[in-house]
Amino acid sequence: MRGLYFVTDSGLCGSRPVADVVLAAIRGGAACVQLREKDAATRAFVEEARMIKEMVAPFRIPLIINDRLDVALAVGADGVHVGQDDMPYEIARRLLGPDAIIGLSVETWADVERAETLAVDYLGVSPIFATPTKTDTKAPWGIDGLARIKAFSRHPLVAIGGLNASNAAAVVAAGADGVAVVSAICASPDPATAARELAEVIRLARAERHGGR
Repeated sequence: MRGLYFVTDSGLCGSRPVADVVLAAIRGGAACVQLREKDAATRAFVEEARMIKEMVAPFRIPLIINDRLDVALAVGADGVHVGQDDMPYEIARRLLGPDAIIGLSVETWADVERAETLAVDYLGVSPIFATPTKTDTKAPWGIDGLARIKAFSRHPLVAIGGLNASNAAAVVAAGADGVAVVSAICASPDPATAARELAEVIRLARAERHGGR
């Protein structure tokens, strides 16, 4: 799970349809889309997810559903992202099958240690910095916390929380494989340009971390 990882927030999109912002983000360079709808009714969530799944298919961009395994199954999404209080990984894997992408949020060191026993596809390190889009999380990890997890964990890491073009390079340098953003794209007046700038920052930082490779 590498590169720019876009997480939706319908509230931050304002009057713009989420699908329009998703398309702009993909055109700007997003490598993955996570559809997050905390308050949507199931039917509305499924309809939106089905539409976005069809829209992203030609771009070969994975669609991840936040929390809701039922929605992921209903639309044939590529995977789910679950938190510590959501569906246990083992059940999610059994229901979705071996090929599904399953990401797991880690908010404490105990979470990181437990995750070593799980065959998750990536860890969502949350939050790196304090952010108004995620108010139910533990204390921020910071750059040093992210680097500590990188040194310990066998899993790819996706950093999230207060990230934007000004600090994305620092989290990549600290070990993030993917950089997840919400407001940096959703709240931007030009989501495509915002995504393009972020994707380029991430690309350059990855190249520097890997010695130009």
